[in-house]
Amino acid sequence: MAASSSPNAADSQNSHDQSAPVRPSGSQPEQHPLEAAADTIADVLNIKPSWRGWIHAGATPLAVIAGIILISVAASPLARVTSAVYVVSGILLFGTSALYHRGNWKPKTMAVLKRLDHSNIMLVIAGSYTPLSALLLPSAQATLLLWVIWVGALVGVLFRVLWVGAPRWLYVPIYVALGMTAVFFMPDFFAASVRAGVLICLGGAFYIAGAVVYGIRKPNFSARHFGFHELFHVFTVVGFAAQFMAILFAVSDA
Repeated sequence: MAASSSPNAADSQNSHDQSAPVRPSGSQPEQHPLEAAADTIADVLNIKPSWRGWIHAGATPLAVIAGIILISVAASPLARVTSAVYVVSGILLFGTSALYHRGNWKPKTMAVLKRLDHSNIMLVIAGSYTPLSALLLPSAQATLLLWVIWVGALVGVLFRVLWVGAPRWLYVPIYVALGMTAVFFMPDFFAASVRAGVLICLGGAFYIAGAVVYGIRKPNFSARHFGFHELFHVFTVVGFAAQFMAILFAVSDA
C-alpha cells in the first residue's frame, strides 16, 4: 500500500512545482497586485490625483507677490496699468484652477468653473503680452499685436463658454495658436531687449510643452498622485514665471 501511494505523492509534488511561477535570480519584485489595481481603477474612473489643484493653489499667492513687485518697480503709469492686467489674469488663472480642481462640486457648479478655468487660459495669454507689447514694441506693432491677441482671446473665451465639451484636439491647438501669434513680432522684441526676448521664447516653450502634455495625456506618472494634468500645471507655472521675468525687465526700464 505504501509503495503504491508513493508515485501519486511524487506526481502531485511535480505538478505543484511546475505550476508555481519561477522568478529569475536577482530580479526585482513586480508591483503589488493591489497597487497596480489601484492605479488602473483611478485611471479608469478618472479619480483626482492627490496633487490635483495644489500646484496652482500654491502659485496663486506667488502671482499676487509678482504683481506687487511689478507695480512697485514700474517706471511709468503705462507700465503699472499693463502690469496690473497681466497680474490679474494670472491670479484668475491660478486661483480659479485651484478652486475648480480641489473642490468636490455639484455638476452645475463644476460646469461653470470648467468654463472659467479654460477661458482664463486665453486671458492669461493676452494678459502676458499686454505689458510686453505696450512697453517693448513700436507703437504700430504694439497696437496690431494687442488687437489681434485680445480679439483672439475673447473669441476663444466665447468658444469655451459655449462649447465646454469640445474635444481636446480642437481647443488645445487654439491655445497654442493664440500664444504663437507673437512669433511674428519676435525680431522687434529682441531689438528692444535681448534678455526679455529670450525669456518670452522660454516661457512660450514651457507653455507649448504643457499644452502637448495636456493634449496627449502623457506622461501619466501616477493616476493616484501625480499625473499628466499635474505636469501640465507645472509647465504653466514655470512658463508664467519666465514671462514674469521678461515683464520685470520691461517695466523697470519703461
